[in-house]
Amino acid sequence: MKLNKKLTITFLITFLMSINIYAQEATNIITDNSDTLGLWLVFLVLVIPTLLFIGSLYVKFKTKVEENEEWNKTGTQNHFSEYLKSLSKIQVQKLLNFKNQDASTSKKSISEKAKLLSFLLLTSTTLFAEDFKNQKDNFFSQPGIIITIILILIPVLLGVAFAMVKANNTIKRYLNKEKFAEAEEFATHLQNIDTSKLEETLHNREAALDFKLTNNELSGTEKAEDKIGILNNISDKHQVHFTALKKRAVQKPSLDPEIAKLILWYFGCATFWLVVGTGIGEYLGIKFVAPDVDHQSWLSFGRLRPVHTNIVFWGWASIAMIGLGYYVVPIVSNAKIYSVKWGWYALVLTNLMVLFGTFCLMSGINNGGGEFREYIWPVMALFAVALILTLANFILTVARRTTKEIYIANWYIVSALIFTIIVALTAYLPFWQDGVSETIVQGYFMHSGVGMWFTLYTLGLLYYFIPQQLNRPIYAYSLGILAFWTQILFYTIIGTHHFIFAPLPWWLQTVAIVGSAGMIIPVVAGTINFTMTFKGQWNKVATSYTLPFFLVAVIYYFIVSLQGTAEAFKFTNLIWHFTDFTVAHAHLGFYGIITFALWGGFYVVIPRLTGKEPPQHLVGVHFWLALIGLLFYSIPLSIGSTLRGLMWMDGKPFIDSVVLMFDFWIWRAIGGSLMFISHLVFAYNFYQMTTKEKEEMDVKEEAFKILEQQIK
Repeated sequence: MKLNKKLTITFLITFLMSINIYAQEATNIITDNSDTLGLWLVFLVLVIPTLLFIGSLYVKFKTKVEENEEWNKTGTQNHFSEYLKSLSKIQVQKLLNFKNQDASTSKKSISEKAKLLSFLLLTSTTLFAEDFKNQKDNFFSQPGIIITIILILIPVLLGVAFAMVKANNTIKRYLNKEKFAEAEEFATHLQNIDTSKLEETLHNREAALDFKLTNNELSGTEKAEDKIGILNNISDKHQVHFTALKKRAVQKPSLDPEIAKLILWYFGCATFWLVVGTGIGEYLGIKFVAPDVDHQSWLSFGRLRPVHTNIVFWGWASIAMIGLGYYVVPIVSNAKIYSVKWGWYALVLTNLMVLFGTFCLMSGINNGGGEFREYIWPVMALFAVALILTLANFILTVARRTTKEIYIANWYIVSALIFTIIVALTAYLPFWQDGVSETIVQGYFMHSGVGMWFTLYTLGLLYYFIPQQLNRPIYAYSLGILAFWTQILFYTIIGTHHFIFAPLPWWLQTVAIVGSAGMIIPVVAGTINFTMTFKGQWNKVATSYTLPFFLVAVIYYFIVSLQGTAEAFKFTNLIWHFTDFTVAHAHLGFYGIITFALWGGFYVVIPRLTGKEPPQHLVGVHFWLALIGLLFYSIPLSIGSTLRGLMWMDGKPFIDSVVLMFDFWIWRAIGGSLMFISHLVFAYNFYQMTTKEKEEMDVKEEAFKILEQQIK
């Protein structure tokens, strides 16, 4: 074990020193000071969230220490008095029953054990220097120096964060030991207290707990009385809330532990890939304003861009969607999932697909550059098997339903799985992809992958979560059916609108444009259905930390879908196609619709599975950082791309359009940075909802456990 630690430390030191040497060599390669902007952005993105995390841990640690010191100043007898005043009804009844029994034989043993345990518990707690004088004035503008600073700060900040986490855990263990000792003393105190006085106090406490208002207290016809001590117990400590308190999640009967564990693993893997995939996207955004930030082929834009898109497509969204499906499908079917084991197989296969696919793309191995299908077929075959297992699992679960009808959420979810398998087979089977037909297949796969997998599946989730969170049925079941069938009719024929004016048959391009216009029907029908479900319930949005995510998803579903229809026409296609407008449109759709809906689902489901809610103020931070970041990302990019397209139509030099876009790309990097920070906050919220952190001990409850053990 010691040898392994030594080897690990030696490896880390060697690795950091080698990176440091590379950073110094990079200084000789990158000499333009303007190239350091991206490095400083990387520095800020890494350091600021870490410092905020460390600061929150320090405040938490300091607060616990101060509260403990203030509590200890009040004295043990005052503690016991406060405990007696705040007993719950169950604890009052337990103590009354205990005092009615003859516990004289257990008094001595409890007292001796309390002293012994208290004594035991209390005793048990008992790089290289350099001369910087000869450095140039622009020392901190050298990329090699900045990279070195970043590499040094990363382990330092992580070490400080780790130390603060350990310090918080240590203080919590120490406080629990103190409370356990106090619980022993409190148990002894309860045994030795005067029975007559105690019973009177307990009966008064029981009456206070059973007290109910008569609704005449403020009428002025009765004299104010305070027999139960309400007025005396009013606290003079007033809390100032900077954020509105939201309604807590409704506790539901827990699911089978096996399926709950499976769902949480899906969520955990999806969260991991979200941070990794968007971290790569953050780096790519920085490359637009600092293109020489690195000189490695496997970190080139051409390789990292498909790595980013495929990780967030298949690693984040797909795994998250399937995980939510494992919650929704059995719930609306009122039946247990057919096979939990199949769910595990599908999860492993999907993760392997993303892992192997990422390595292949960074190594330059891809499927000929087809957008969104860059993974080679042996890698994508893993996902195909996972989809088949998931489809079979959901269909067999729906077949075992105890309800008469199949709820519309299952219509969407099961259909999305069926169509995705068809789309994947169409895209990867080679015998009809010859020449220009490969372009047609590419358009079919690219657009159907978005609309018939992500959008269709997410709409199914919304048909469950929005009515469930509003506690009312969906506005019109018939509108849902209309939207379902018209989406299947129109969305499967519009892929070619990505290739307007390409050497494809004009009739095929025309069909795609007509189908794009026809998409207005399912979009309007679905939007009306969701918004009318909110009718009369808008006040619930202000008191919920989940509904805002779903509402944003619905709004963007309407806006982005109609924007896609507008992009399909020939004139707008001339302006916007091949510009960053399509990038902004893709992020508005995938982020504004899919990702916000998935986040809302996470915040609904996880508290029901674990019994732990996220810090509500951090949910707000997550929501607003993500929303504002998306606006900063998409709006400037759309404006700049429109101007760029008009410049192309006017025949202006291409390089002029590149210069034009520089400021808009800076906004892209700023918006992307805000979005990425929101993902770190979300990951922390996920950790808070799922971690089994040791809670602080309840002295009263522990004292009663001791008494019950002694009676037995």
